[in-house]
Amino acid sequence: MIQVRPARERGHFNHGWLDTWHTFSFADYVDPDHRGFRALRVINEDFVAPGMGFGMHPHRDMEIVTVVLEGQLQHKDSLGHGAVIRPGEVQRISAGTGVLHSEFNPSATEPVHLYQIWLRPDRPGHEPRYEQRDFPPAAPGTLAAVVSPTGAGGTLGIHQDAWLYRGTLEPGQSVSYELRPGRHAWLQTARGALTVNGVPLRAGDGAAVSDETRLALDADAPSEVLLFDLA
Repeated sequence: MIQVRPARERGHFNHGWLDTWHTFSFADYVDPDHRGFRALRVINEDFVAPGMGFGMHPHRDMEIVTVVLEGQLQHKDSLGHGAVIRPGEVQRISAGTGVLHSEFNPSATEPVHLYQIWLRPDRPGHEPRYEQRDFPPAAPGTLAAVVSPTGAGGTLGIHQDAWLYRGTLEPGQSVSYELRPGRHAWLQTARGALTVNGVPLRAGDGAAVSDETRLALDADAPSEVLLFDLA
């Protein structure tokens, strides 16, 4: 079963400095029918204006993953970390017992386009942790793991039975993914246009997948996808 979450139906707020789209209920956007999927709690697509950003604010008991598509995002946190996230890099914060962080667009001229993703942890009270890694571009037509429960194979480890894969496809390319029995998936179309098991998806669309054993992705245009394999 594949249930599409159309991009145009997401929560949307344009604050001037921030143009943001919420796949699930978040902040002032409340949608009883879309409060998350499995361990996924937040998928926000953000466009942050030059020289603007999110001031220092707290989080706890959440696994936070940030993927930058275009531009740069400057990070600072109460654990003493400071870094700039660029396309190809992925950041994760295990907020655990509590962490403060800020995210800022350091460019004076270019906006930053990013996805910020929250997953519920396997339990509350983990020690806060931060990690960021640059992942070499995956060959078109492949899916590359960037987040996992154990950090195996150079992935970023999170406190949840969840995997995140990134993939790019050129027009006419296909890639398949096998889902183990009892597993679920969420597919987020970051860019482009494709089909999953024949169901069309466009940029910004998401798809909740259950009771499927194989996902067949076929690109109609240059596309980038985020694929979550979830318990």
